[in-house]
Amino acid sequence: QVQLVESGGGLVQAGGSLRLSCVVSGSIFSINVMGWYRQAPGKQRELVASITTGSRANYADSVKGRFTISRDNAKNTVYLQMNSLKVEDTAVYYCNVHVFREGPDLWLWGQGTQVTVSS
Repeated sequence: QVQLVESGGGLVQAGGSLRLSCVVSGSIFSINVMGWYRQAPGKQRELVASITTGSRANYADSVKGRFTISRDNAKNTVYLQMNSLKVEDTAVYYCNVHVFREGPDLWLWGQGTQVTVSS
């Protein structure tokens, strides 16, 4: 069974920083794309950032220059460093990964971690 475990959310003041982590565990061959999404109350889930196996990153315009996505392939982990946080960054953040394993490949979601930015 493949699982994603997220950590690092919390409450922070505007202008502050947080670092999210997502660890993939279980029997897999490899991990393809890894990404972070977020969903604010009353809004649709949106892509925040994604990163390929070659560490090519893609960002939503709203977070460019403030957030940095990275991955440690040896640890099956993806990170999201969030700096200069704004109140509008408040949301539940979800990890999303594409894994190859014995059998069909999988797109998996983490359980979500709450990020709250206060003014």
